[in-house]
Amino acid sequence: MRFAILGETRAWRDDGAEAPLGGPARRALLTLLLVRPGEVVPADRLADEVDPGGALSAHALQSQVSRLRTALGSAAAIERAGAGYRIVVDDDDVDACRFERLAQEGRAALRDGDAGRAVALLREALELWRGPALAGLAESRTAQAAAVRLEERRLGALEDRIEGELRLGEQRAAVAELRELVGRHPLRERLAGLLMRALYAEGGQAEALVVFEETRRHLAGELGADPSAELVALHRELLSADPSPTPVAPPAQLTSFVGRADEVAGVADLLRVARLVTLAGPGGVGKTRLSVEVAAVAADDVCFVELAPLRDGGALAQVLLGALGLRANGLQLGDGGQQPVDRLIGALSDRLLLLVLDNCEHLVEEAAALVARLLAACPRLRVLATSREPLGIIGENLWQVRPLDDEAAAGLFTDRARAVRRGFAADSRLVRRICAALDNLPLAIELAAARLRTLDIDDLAGRLHDRLAVAARGSRTTDERHRTLRSVVAWSWELLSEPEQRAARWFTVFAGGATAESALRVCGTDGETLESLADKSLLEVSGGRYRMLETIRAYGAERLDAAGEREPARRAHARHVLALARTADPHLRQAEQLEWLPVLAAEHADLLAAVRWAVEAREAETALELLASASTYLWIRGVAASVAPEAVALLDTLGVAPPAGLGEEFVVCVLLAAFGEAGRPVWQRHRAQAEKALAAAWSGAQPGRHPAVLLLWMMRVAGEADPHGAFALVSSQRDRPEPWVRAVAEYVWGFGLLGEGDDAAERGFGAAVEGFRSIGDRWGTALALDMLASLAGARGDRATAIALTDEALTLTEQLGALEDSADLLVNRGDHLAGDDAAAARADYARAADLARRAGSASTLAAALRGLGDIALLEQDRAEAERLYAEALDRIDPYWIRSLGNRVRALAGLGRVAEARGDHATARSRYREIAEAAAVIGASTPEALRLMGLPENLIEAVSRLICR
Repeated sequence: MRFAILGETRAWRDDGAEAPLGGPARRALLTLLLVRPGEVVPADRLADEVDPGGALSAHALQSQVSRLRTALGSAAAIERAGAGYRIVVDDDDVDACRFERLAQEGRAALRDGDAGRAVALLREALELWRGPALAGLAESRTAQAAAVRLEERRLGALEDRIEGELRLGEQRAAVAELRELVGRHPLRERLAGLLMRALYAEGGQAEALVVFEETRRHLAGELGADPSAELVALHRELLSADPSPTPVAPPAQLTSFVGRADEVAGVADLLRVARLVTLAGPGGVGKTRLSVEVAAVAADDVCFVELAPLRDGGALAQVLLGALGLRANGLQLGDGGQQPVDRLIGALSDRLLLLVLDNCEHLVEEAAALVARLLAACPRLRVLATSREPLGIIGENLWQVRPLDDEAAAGLFTDRARAVRRGFAADSRLVRRICAALDNLPLAIELAAARLRTLDIDDLAGRLHDRLAVAARGSRTTDERHRTLRSVVAWSWELLSEPEQRAARWFTVFAGGATAESALRVCGTDGETLESLADKSLLEVSGGRYRMLETIRAYGAERLDAAGEREPARRAHARHVLALARTADPHLRQAEQLEWLPVLAAEHADLLAAVRWAVEAREAETALELLASASTYLWIRGVAASVAPEAVALLDTLGVAPPAGLGEEFVVCVLLAAFGEAGRPVWQRHRAQAEKALAAAWSGAQPGRHPAVLLLWMMRVAGEADPHGAFALVSSQRDRPEPWVRAVAEYVWGFGLLGEGDDAAERGFGAAVEGFRSIGDRWGTALALDMLASLAGARGDRATAIALTDEALTLTEQLGALEDSADLLVNRGDHLAGDDAAAARADYARAADLARRAGSASTLAAALRGLGDIALLEQDRAEAERLYAEALDRIDPYWIRSLGNRVRALAGLGRVAEARGDHATARSRYREIAEAAAVIGASTPEALRLMGLPENLIEAVSRLICR
């Protein structure tokens, strides 16, 4: 007989029949005996705990034991032993005992390094649980103690099983379960550590670091304790790991790949000797799927870029940056005017990567120009493109993708038919005839096979023959094959119900696919209709999002136009995106920002599409509100440049004056437009009017609608000749009730106090840190911590400067701000250089690596300057001179944030010149420093010290400035 107490107590005979245990008293009695099989349980304890009310006499207990013996029969003996009873069964016949044995064996296997066996044993153990242990005995002390012990072991087994799964590379499936477990057990450090490892393995380094911070807060708040040494060590390990973003992987495929194994091998072989391969062929022939399969066998890193939603070829470089997980700007804005294509080249110049560009045909000229430039500048880059026509550049290798052969086509049809009709079998000649009528085009075959859910194969063949009116013979031209595919798409469309057709039409307005919720709202449909469209292969489902193949989307867009629904559909789409951006915006300045950034990032293509439509349709109010509501996301995520062309076009439509009631939104539009290639003239033309609009929005008793504009405006004007008006406006917000606005005002106020001494400025920046920290905003906290670290370093308190920089570094890594992390590493290297040259060199080297990956010229220059300082410190003057010169070549001399590193590189070159006796060159370098510092009024020793100028040069440069 088998017994179960991990859940409701039950018993089964060998034949599988369940034993009738009777009422709750008898079940409770059996449960108490099974807690420790074979051990005697005193009769008085049994009586007390079976009936805590005290009504169960010794005689009544004996009666219950007798009835229980009858129910169990000869399979289990309940014996009287002294003053109590015991049940005589094998331990393995009781699920709790078997669970403990399996869990112990699983842990031992894990300890011995056999993760596969461990996971199998632990899964078997955990599957024995059907509910809470010893359910129904809540008032029994014996049962409660046993239940607590068993639940603890269950949790330990769960941890062991998940650890084994992580060792086997199954982290993706583990993340959701671990999040739920950590939510229920926030003080359990092992679970937190496992979640951190799983997130990191999935490319979520920032999320992993957040888990540590949340666990640390729970431990401190509830136990007054610090994290364990093991969790701290894991946190340190993740901090020191490479935080480089993960490129977009090829889309996951939910169906088998049929018929092109030789082509996959052939294209992969060609890519080993050729740097550009274009898969060319008509729509629906299988170019995208072939590229995905080739990418799957590539030895290099792969970045997959879907170009079908992109309508503006000028934004191609920005789209590639996004697919690579790279930013166009840091958290403190800008990179000395560096354009997306320059940043892209910087990021890929020495990287081994296969770049897959899917659906290039509508942007063939722009794609060809960018690919040619990238291949020329990035020697380790390879490109696999798919297009209906060649790119037409030198070095291109064409691979013509043709329809499937007869056997492969029939195999694909049969495979897809069996997916919708179990046990599908048909005359192979009929299947081949259907495929031939479809020109053996994979997409056409998939659409037709999906119809076997409701049609039999003879009916399907007849309908296709009538529709296509073609014989299954002969070769056909590309144009004719295109007509065949279009006919099949049209036929599939016409078989849809009217609600399905409307939903499919309206779905075409989505540029990057849609979640079920978004599709329901915009398309005005229901979940059943969406599922039906997916069943019929009109939609695909992957990663929690619905998508539509480009061939089908193009046809659906034509149907949308024909129905006269394009404008209402576009308007509904734009309003949905606006509502999402408005909902997300306040969360992006609070602790939830890491949860909301990925939400908006997934909708980025649709944000661009909505803004573009609003601008083209002259819906100025909608366009301005979209840009303003998304502004915090665009800057924190580093993708502000992606909307710059639309912002410029919108300003051209509006002129110099903002629309009534939308002054603040106009300011955001000006800031975003200034990020584009035409940024400087746009800024000069609209700056004055934008400043008036900003003052009007934030000078009254009521705060403005978009707080982020205050910080963004201050960052933009900080390096200009007269930023005092903006400084006064932002600083005046220190008494606002909104915590984030107050923190921004304190941050800006701190800069105004720099001239009054470090103590006053430190109070301002310290108040900003506390303000940002109190609401969980990592963006603002990192900015303010960086300034506090600079002040500490300037007064010689290197330990404090390093600690503050470390904290800021944690936050920028959580935000995925590669460039800012590199910048902070340079700062930390500067603080370390005086005491630990080796540690400083390591920080500079790592910063240089991150800057190269981010494609940031200015941050790379800062790292090279730091390495030059170390070379000079070690008397390697030739190497120092080379590094300083390379740094100066990469620095924009007109960008304010590069000034400190430019000054230090010039100072280093001056010291190298002095060391070799070239005093004229040294004086020339120092004069350049004085001129640069004088431009921004950095004439005091304190200001020069903050710029990082060595103490032995501060007095000399100050004299030159005074002259």
